[in-house]
Order: sequence, then C-alpha cells, then structure tokens
Amino acid sequence: MRLKIAFLVLLFILPLASAQLRVGFYRRSCPRAESIVKATVARRFRTDKSIPAALLRMHFHDCFVRGCDASILIDSTRKSQSEKDAGPNFSVRGFDLIDEAKRNVEAVCRRTVSCADIITLATRDAMALAGGPSYAVPTGRRDGVVSNPDEVNLPGPSLTVSQSFQFFKAKNMTMDDMATLLGAHSVGVAHCSFFLDRISGPQPDRTMDPALAKKLSNICGAASARNPDPTAFLDQGTSFTMDNQFYKEIRMKRGVMKIDQELANDRLSSGFVSRYALNSTLFRTRFAQAMVKMGRIEVLVGKAGEIRQNCRAFNPRRRF
Repeated sequence: MRLKIAFLVLLFILPLASAQLRVGFYRRSCPRAESIVKATVARRFRTDKSIPAALLRMHFHDCFVRGCDASILIDSTRKSQSEKDAGPNFSVRGFDLIDEAKRNVEAVCRRTVSCADIITLATRDAMALAGGPSYAVPTGRRDGVVSNPDEVNLPGPSLTVSQSFQFFKAKNMTMDDMATLLGAHSVGVAHCSFFLDRISGPQPDRTMDPALAKKLSNICGAASARNPDPTAFLDQGTSFTMDNQFYKEIRMKRGVMKIDQELANDRLSSGFVSRYALNSTLFRTRFAQAMVKMGRIEVLVGKAGEIRQNCRAFNPRRRF
C-alpha cells in the first residue's frame, strides 16, 4: 500500500516540477541571458552550418538519460567517468559552444543561468538559423549532480519503430512526438558504421532506393586511415536546412538509417510521415511543440540540483 501511495505521489510531482518551467524565467534575474546565448550561437553558425544538428543531438541525448539536466556536459575525472564516456555519446559535439555561451552569460549574471537551460536555448536558436521554427522556450531548469555512463541507454539506428517507441513512451512521449522529433535528421549526418549493413553483404536492404545505396557505397568505400568511418547526410535533398524534405525522402525509399526508413514503412508511423511530407507548416508547428515537450522531461527545478559555475564540472561541495 505504501509503495502504491509513493508511486501516485511521484506521478503528481513529475508534472508539477515540469510546470514550474516558464517562458521568461530570467526576465528579472538575467534579462540578457537569452540574447547572449542567441548571439553566441549565431557567431558559430556563420562558420559552421552543421552546428544545429550537433546541438539537436546533444539536447536529445541529454534529456533521454536523466532528463534535461546537462549531465551530458560533465567531463570524466580520474576518479569517475561521466556520460561522455558512454558509446552513444562519443560523437556528440558542440560542448565548446555551450562553454562559450556559459562564459558569456556568467560575465553578466554569475551563477544564475543553468547549463541545462543554455543547451535548450542554444538548440532552439541554432534550429531557427537553419530555417526551422522559432518559438518561446520555457526555462528554469537546474543542473544535475549525477553523470553516470552506465545510465546511458538510447534508441539505436537499427531498431524497429515499435522498439524505438518504447524509449519515447518511457519518457511520456507519443508516437507522433517520436515521428516528429526524428525529423531532426533533416540536418544530420550518420557514420557509415550506422548503416553499412543496409548496403553491403550478401543481402542488401531492398527497402533502400538503389541509386542511394550506390551513392552511399561510394562514400563508405572511400574510407581511409585518416577517415575510417565516413559520414553521409541523412537528408539528401536539403542537408543543412531544417524543413520537411526528410519526410519526402524517406517516402521515396531514401532513408539512410534503418529507423528512418522504417518510419515511413511502418503502419504505426507512416501516417505522420505522409502528413509532414505534404504539409511543411504542420511539421514546423509540431516540431516546435515536440521540442518544448522533450525539454520538460524529468527537469530539476526550485532548489533541486544546482546552477553550475562550469558546465563541465559539478560545483565544489561546501564543507561546514
């Protein structure tokens, strides 16, 4: 009976914590916070058009482990490893951009703006620069004080739609949310090791367009000592633009990773793919909504967690 009551209390607390996020959280405590992050992202975007994809991936990988608490930013030490050391996070990048944004914000407002909020704001701003929707982001997250590589369990590129959905369902996300968030692949790349099994071997994947398979084979076949695992764009049409072209591509059997193509083929998700392929406005609206929803996953608010001074390290413990 006590266990049941505790579970019911937890179900009540989780949405309550999420509800404490609000648009304009730093309006009084650090009114320039959002503009500082935006300017930092804009400077990087001028020289690196791939940064939106990097930040989208970082944000997803952070939120789907311990919630959106910036635990992915912590560096490992000689005494303990962090989430960065987990296999799925080896290729996550953009940490230096978050560091720069944090330094710029700290110069104006010390120990006020969380690293978790900076990830969320920077991702929104980068996506808008890539042609995606611009929308209001609720803030007020606190930074986590745990980062454990053993807790990193993320959906892989070779899963079926049903298998992938179990990860999203566990975070209170719907099938529509999953189909929408995978639209982030509109601006991403994948290493050959993530899809090589689809284009090589005795039985290549026949759900892939032969012309695309040949193109990918040429890319992966150019592997060298300097570049042992080449990359290919996930959206062959508008590779650096956040739009609905990704959905059009996978409807034409031009999905690079298995999960992308499965999204268009599986009856559980194909309806969403068709709607987004035909209606760019609908996709933009739903993508913004899904990003806001993802950004609320298991957040720390109030006095929970901390506001890190350095995004790569937990604050020193006070001794009394």
